[in-house]
Amino acid sequence: MSRAAEAIAALRAGRPVTVGTLTVAAVETATEAFLAIADPQQSAGVIISGARAAALGLANQRDAASAGTPVAIARDPWLDAATVRRLADAGQDFARLLAGPLRAAAVDDPEAALGALSLARSAGLVPALWVTEGPAALVLESSEATSAARPRRVTIAARAALPVDGLDAATQIVAMRAEEDGSEHVALIVGSPGGDAPLVRLHSECLTGDVFGSLKCDCGPQLRAALRLMEADGAGILLYLRQEGRGIGLANKIRAYALQDRGLDTVEANRRLGFADDERDFSLAAAMLRELGVGKARLLTNNPAKLAGLAAEGIDVTRVPHHLPANPHNAHYLAVKKAKSGHLD
Repeated sequence: MSRAAEAIAALRAGRPVTVGTLTVAAVETATEAFLAIADPQQSAGVIISGARAAALGLANQRDAASAGTPVAIARDPWLDAATVRRLADAGQDFARLLAGPLRAAAVDDPEAALGALSLARSAGLVPALWVTEGPAALVLESSEATSAARPRRVTIAARAALPVDGLDAATQIVAMRAEEDGSEHVALIVGSPGGDAPLVRLHSECLTGDVFGSLKCDCGPQLRAALRLMEADGAGILLYLRQEGRGIGLANKIRAYALQDRGLDTVEANRRLGFADDERDFSLAAAMLRELGVGKARLLTNNPAKLAGLAAEGIDVTRVPHHLPANPHNAHYLAVKKAKSGHLD
């Protein structure tokens, strides 16, 4: 496991890490017990992303004028730990009034702050950090955090037959483990793919759509339709990638849902939370295909980023359109994907 992956795990567990000259802990996971030791005077600095600062109305202040740079929040007496957690959580933006005013402050080490915020995003946490005193047990250079490697190497951990409801074809499941961070992903193989270019689907995990049948997206129907198309084609490979919510994680995805309930679209919601429109990296999918001995693919997709991601990693890929009917709950979501994310007809 890489040092960046260790730092990500530490932030998820509420432990501090040192990036460059800054020792930070995630606002979302740092406990009261930790803060009682690390910040007994309630004076620890707070760092948020520039985009989040703009959403909080700080863009007119000099130290928060750029959406691309991290912003420090001055700790006034009214800004206790509970209030900091609330202001970090964009999912609550329309459900509460925040005391104030907030004051932006200069960040002592902007490069380190950018790296630390990147680690928080990779951990599936809102990009908001406490800045505490002293070094942590895990110390990274700023460049290590900023360029934290996404998983690009996998090994097969296990495989077995897996009969699937609705399919007559023989199917097997192959579990793969990413070497960089230990994350586990799955290939579902329909039939016996052979020839030059099997039919392939990259499917990012969607608990709400795949399991609960959410009507807010088209993930579940896309998954099931892809398997049926593979069976009709004679064989195929579905890669199930653990990249919930376009890579922002399950909790942040639910926060984005709450913002959509207030009128934001899916892109606006992700940005307000402090994330990019899409945080996924499809180089992992290319590694999985290579591990299966696949160098060419006919990809079921409407997403040009998936095509580009595989091609950049040396997979010879052609597109097979993958459209499903909209419903009243996801029609706007699908329109936004086309208008703002470049999804294809």
